[in-house]
Amino acid sequence: MPTRTARTAWNGSLETGQGQVELSSSKLGTYDVSFPKRAADDANGATSPEELLAAAHSACYAMQFSAVLGAAGGTVEALDVRADVSLGPDPEGGFRLTGIALRVRGEVTGIDAATFLLAATDAKNTCPVSKALTGVEITLDAALEE
Repeated sequence: MPTRTARTAWNGSLETGQGQVELSSSKLGTYDVSFPKRAADDANGATSPEELLAAAHSACYAMQFSAVLGAAGGTVEALDVRADVSLGPDPEGGFRLTGIALRVRGEVTGIDAATFLLAATDAKNTCPVSKALTGVEITLDAALEE
């Protein structure tokens, strides 16, 4: 399996510095990062490690859930997956990820709502990104749409 790479160039202090994160493997883009924008309610044109983790988690979960649903006999028409990654103070100092909320809505034929919910939980537990983030509480809100 391949290794994927991203690179960040940073200048300055935490409070006044800024950087750019580059998606090196895909060459899809370079994005601004700064701590003041990371900690603000409005990202104002900059990304953050939390947003990048949210993107990775939602994409990974969608792939894993699709595989689990297929193994359960379902046919995936559409999945809409959202991941909200929260940053907050760490009681031991500094900051930490305080939680990840996964939300999925799916259009799947060939299974019932109970099977959908079981598959959703299984995918949450077996998604490689979920496994990597075991130190963070991950919640799941899943619903089969008809």
